[in-house]
Formats: sequence, C-alpha cells, structure tokens
Amino acid sequence: MRISTVSLCLAGLICLLSSQVALAKKMYRWVDEHGNVFFSDQVPPEHAGYRRESLNEKGRVVGVTPQARTKEQQAQDRQLEALRKAQEKMIAKQKSHDQVLLSTFRSLDDMRAMLENNMKTLEIQKSLLQSNLQRLESQLEAQQKQAAAHERNGEKSPAALLDRIKSAEAQIQLAQAEIDKQSEKMQLAQAQNAADIERYKFLTGSGDGAPDANAETAQNKMPELGLFICDSEAQCAKAWAIAHHFINTHASTDADIDNDKLIMSKAPAKDGDLSLSVSRTDDGNGRQQLFLDVHCRDTSLGAELCASQKVWDIRSAFRPYIESALLVTDQ
Repeated sequence: MRISTVSLCLAGLICLLSSQVALAKKMYRWVDEHGNVFFSDQVPPEHAGYRRESLNEKGRVVGVTPQARTKEQQAQDRQLEALRKAQEKMIAKQKSHDQVLLSTFRSLDDMRAMLENNMKTLEIQKSLLQSNLQRLESQLEAQQKQAAAHERNGEKSPAALLDRIKSAEAQIQLAQAEIDKQSEKMQLAQAQNAADIERYKFLTGSGDGAPDANAETAQNKMPELGLFICDSEAQCAKAWAIAHHFINTHASTDADIDNDKLIMSKAPAKDGDLSLSVSRTDDGNGRQQLFLDVHCRDTSLGAELCASQKVWDIRSAFRPYIESALLVTDQ
C-alpha cells in the first residue's frame, strides 16, 4: 500500500511538471495599434482584441486568432450577409424561372405566340375597363345636363341628383385609376416578355450565338439581378468606383455606408424613397462580383414601388452601366 501511494504521488508530480513545461512552451505574439510587438505566454485582457499568433516551442506559428470586430464592423458584416442571401435568393429564383421557360415552350415561335396571346388578354381587359369608364362618363354628362337644366329654370338641383353626380365622379376616378394600373401592368408584362425572349434565346442557342455553358457567364447575362462579375482584381477596383456614381445617380437617400465591401445609402424614410446598396463579394470560384440591391420603405406603397418598372430599369441598367464606363476608362 505504501509503494502504491508513493508511485501515485510520483506519477502526479511528473504529470504536473510535464504540464508546466508544456505551458511554458506555448507562447503568443501580437502587435498593438502603435506597432509594439509583444511575446508572452498569457494575453492581458486589455490586449485580447488584437490579432495574435500562437507559437510552438520552435517559434513557428501554429494558430492565428483574428482581431476582434468592432460593433460597427459587425453591423456591416450582418448587412453584407443579408445582401449575399438576397443575391442567392434572386439567382435561385432566376434558375427556377429558366427551368419554367425551358419546360413550358417548345420553340421560340411557340413562346412568342403564347406571349402575344397573353398580351391580347391584357388588352381586352383594358378595353373593358375603358368601356366602363365611358359608360360612367356618359352617365355623369347626362346628370350634369339635368342639373344645368334646373339652374336655367331658376330651380335648385335635387339633393338626390347632386349625390348621384358626386358618386359618378368618384366612380370615374376609381375607373381611371384601374385603367392606369392596367396600363402599368401591360408595360411590365411587355418588359418581362422581352427579357424572357432574350433569356430563352440564350438558354437554347436560338438567338445570335450559341449558349455558353459557363455558369458565371450565365449569371452575368441576367441584367435584372443587378450583378456584375469581375474579370480581374484591377477591373473590380475600377467597377467599384463606377458603382459609387451609379448609386449617387439613382438613390434618393443620402450616403450611409462606404467601405471596401459595401456601399449603401440611408434607409428609405418616405414611400417614394429608393435606397441602393452594392456589395463586393467572392462568387465562390475565386472571382469577385458586385451585387446591386434596391430597398424601398416597408409599406404597401413601398412594396409597389419596388415592384415597379422604375426599379426593374435600375436593376437592369447596373451591369450595362458598369461595362460602358469600363470601356471609357480602358481607352
């Protein structure tokens, strides 16, 4: 029993000494904001936020702890991640739409015929709305003539007649609003049809040139994504500067964030405000890409604005704008 106890004590002592030696061999190296270099086996709490390297007994780096991110940097990281997710969602939506195009239409002529029929249906709907408007205007005109006749005879127009006139005027305003909404719907449909035709040509090779199997090229041919894929680091630096001008031109809110990864104007304060952002991220294939997103106020009118032709045009103009400006700078 004595021998066993002594053995255990010796074993524990050896383990303790071994752990102390191991701890002594573990060192850290870091540099503060003044350029001072520190070596120690312990990092003081006030230096915990600095980037530090873990060194083995031979002084080789075996691990790196990155510098702590500030609250502002963390907030920007979250915004950038949100933009990245939005981009992935839009690309997935486009790919799904591509599958619908390929599975729905047998040929380009078949596609054009169906789209034309859809436009005719929208035109018929608009004609019906216009006919309803003309009927309401005729009723109002007849009622106004009745009121005028009473005035010529020195009589006061009956209250019921005046009420019918007011009701007809309100109905006319609603009918005109429906026609305007239908006209905008038709404009959006025409733009979507044109984009679908061009996309179908690209996917099937039925247009000018054969389809490109390169996924990166395919994404760059989606103008509505607001996506520009850089060919090189130098080109991306130029495109990033051009993106500043694009945001300044189209955003209705003032600048908010501007760093090497994210450009963003302030959040919309009014229903008619448009906030723009451009993120600079890696596409997963070793190349960088610029992604434009448009933000509207979180209201029904804001949602309607973000779904409008105006926002569609801004998204679609981003890549051509970058490409055109690059051609000028390269000359």
